[in-house]
Amino acid sequence: MSATPARRILAVVTLLALLVLSACTAGPALHVRRIATDQPALSASPAAPSTSTSPSPTTKPAPGSLDWYVSQVPTFPEAPPPQPVPLPETGAAQFWHRLPTDQRVAFITIDDGGLARPPEVAEFIWRAHIPVTMFLNSPAAEEHDVYFRQIIVAGGVVENHTITHNSLAGRSYDRQRHEICGAADKLEALFGKRPTLFRPPFGEHDTTTLRAAHDCGAKAVFHWTETVHEGKVRYQTPERLVQPGDVLLMHFRPALMDDLLAALKAIHRAGLTPALLEDYVR
Repeated sequence: MSATPARRILAVVTLLALLVLSACTAGPALHVRRIATDQPALSASPAAPSTSTSPSPTTKPAPGSLDWYVSQVPTFPEAPPPQPVPLPETGAAQFWHRLPTDQRVAFITIDDGGLARPPEVAEFIWRAHIPVTMFLNSPAAEEHDVYFRQIIVAGGVVENHTITHNSLAGRSYDRQRHEICGAADKLEALFGKRPTLFRPPFGEHDTTTLRAAHDCGAKAVFHWTETVHEGKVRYQTPERLVQPGDVLLMHFRPALMDDLLAALKAIHRAGLTPALLEDYVR
């Protein structure tokens, strides 16, 4: 997503205003938001503020519209105060399929960033208060930085998914370190925060991956327990229900709005509440 110089200036000004507003109202837990559908709509698009209008109380939103997606979001119990998971003092990053917590929360993650970026995703995340962690490839993040900044304003957090999205397992330490540290350096330069979580491409990793990730600043390396694609949740474990601590994986693809909604409904069906990974791994 490109922008003219004038639009970039507008994006920066709006971004700063939104960040100031969030800081004044949200306090330290800026990204901890309870999902509800009765909150006032605020634009999460600093480059191009939304011009859509909400339907009147007697008008049902058109299926597939942003208002329709927001209307379909379940109402969740209040998220519990996060209890960070202890990290061992070793020379390697911790690896998890599922975050080891008994709190009734699950985590939404979105990978890659180069294939497709549905335009209403940031607005949806903002209006529905969806906590998301984005594992981005650094070239996609650089090329489409304005898009991902919109999601950051909406409450998302950027983490590391390498430079080239090639499998790391079996590669030398120097090669893996180049992929992980190089991406971390670029993401920090773009967004002002160094990634502390890492997801290896395809989930493929070895002990060298965990050591290289640690040396590049990652505290934990994450796999997943469910995938979501084209609005369908696919379970990777024998339980056909989202469990506390589960990590749901989706991608920046054309059906991302449907994937986000399907993940929320699956989490709600399990009696859990979406939470932010970064609140549990500090």
